Amino acid sequence: MARFGINPKYALGVNIPTLRKTAKEIKKSPEYKNRPEKLHKLAQQLWNSRIHEVRILASMIDVPELVSEKQMDNWIKEFNSWDLCDEVCMNLFDKTEVAYHKAVEWSKRKSEFEKRSGFALMACLVWHDKKAPDSKFINFFPYIKKASTDERNFVRKAVNWALRQIGKRSLSLREESKKLAKDILKSYPNSKSAKWIANDAIRELSRETVKKRLE
Repeated sequence: MARFGINPKYALGVNIPTLRKTAKEIKKSPEYKNRPEKLHKLAQQLWNSRIHEVRILASMIDVPELVSEKQMDNWIKEFNSWDLCDEVCMNLFDKTEVAYHKAVEWSKRKSEFEKRSGFALMACLVWHDKKAPDSKFINFFPYIKKASTDERNFVRKAVNWALRQIGKRSLSLREESKKLAKDILKSYPNSKSAKWIANDAIRELSRETVKKRLE
């Protein structure tokens, strides 16, 4: 885990497939099936354990409709690994009613993992919110551009992830994302982070396989 940049403190080494299987078993069990309030309470208890994989499990069983902004803000403050951040955003936060608002809000945070949460949430929303119009994702562009000069590894990778995901959603967003990448290069010629984010996005979005899939 440490070799992949995952903080091994409080970790047990349980893999994601096992956690997903456990989450399904919990949600189908007689004690928690059709009892969202009880499931939500259990998720909070699991989170309070501080154990890495147990916290990921908490995000898999929690009920989005019962998750408050306060809970979301409290949880991101305790992120200490990129995978915990991404899993919670992917499993839970992107399904909440305030997901778009929080993505923008968190993108302005100073803490590395709190800021990463904003861009990870953007990427997850692109992936999961199939009915959203392209305009909702273009609204993320100013925040992606502004954060592109952040040299911190876990921030710049999330910014790049968000930009690439948006560009792979539709043909029009592919072109708009490439334009944004070129604008980033022009605006921040001396930033190593901006150059990497933009060039990597342009390289991936220019692939013929991406274009053909969108067509």
